[in-house]
Amino acid sequence: MTAEIIDGKAFAATVRGQVAEHVAKLQAGHGITPGLAVVLVGEDPASQVYVRSKGKQTVEAGMASFEHKLDAATSESDLLALIERLNNDPQVHGILVQLPLPGHIDSDLVINSIDPAKDVDGFHISNVGLLGTGQKSMVPCTPLGCLMLLRDRHGSLSGMDAVVIGRSNIVGKPMAQLLLGDSCTVTIAHSRTRDLPAVTRRADIVVAAVGRPEMVTGDWIKPGATVIDVGINRIDAGEGKTRLVGDVHFDSAAAVAGAITPVPGGVGPMTIACLLANTVTACCRANGLPEPQGLTP
Repeated sequence: MTAEIIDGKAFAATVRGQVAEHVAKLQAGHGITPGLAVVLVGEDPASQVYVRSKGKQTVEAGMASFEHKLDAATSESDLLALIERLNNDPQVHGILVQLPLPGHIDSDLVINSIDPAKDVDGFHISNVGLLGTGQKSMVPCTPLGCLMLLRDRHGSLSGMDAVVIGRSNIVGKPMAQLLLGDSCTVTIAHSRTRDLPAVTRRADIVVAAVGRPEMVTGDWIKPGATVIDVGINRIDAGEGKTRLVGDVHFDSAAAVAGAITPVPGGVGPMTIACLLANTVTACCRANGLPEPQGLTP
């Protein structure tokens, strides 16, 4: 068996197109332009690249982009004051504070200072609670992107056996909640799970989000299963070079699975696409307008 490659890059382009169409309708019909504010504290190279990409794609979708780049020595109180201004700015519908933050700043305090209605990352404790109880919330972007890819492949996920490897607040836990919402039978596995290969082997859907390069190998995969690889790991490729790999050993897993996301080009592009979708959703909710179909769970 050779797995179908799930092209997240192409699917993300489709999502961004849907976002742009809805933005155009909001502008033409209501004179409203969704606005996304991204706050970067410090000069982490990976974060800088990510923020640039977010800003570029926000503008390309027709939305307003507000970037706030702060010095690494910025005080916690100054950052909280900026967030309060953004909370009260009617032109800003989504606020994202790029993580990680410098060590002297309490990340939880900062995240929970964002207006939950503008929390397009879906990390505010109110949104976590709403998602966990099946109510309308802002949904974390990466799990939302994974869900979209799964629905696109399978249609209904009802009754499927899903294993999520990883229990982070950013991916693992919300991913499990979304799969439960689609009536999957869900197991959250992690580093202390007994006989992890056997647990994973029974799954129709495997979502790997553990942060260990190529940990999940083909002999862990049930024949025909769908494998969603959230991991992004940079490893030594010899001769002073590096390469990106996921949490799944792609070649061995692709020989067994029915479908699999590659790294890069799988889940990664969906994260920013879903950030844009969340911003449009937040804008619609703020203005009492119908939410865009297909861009929310």
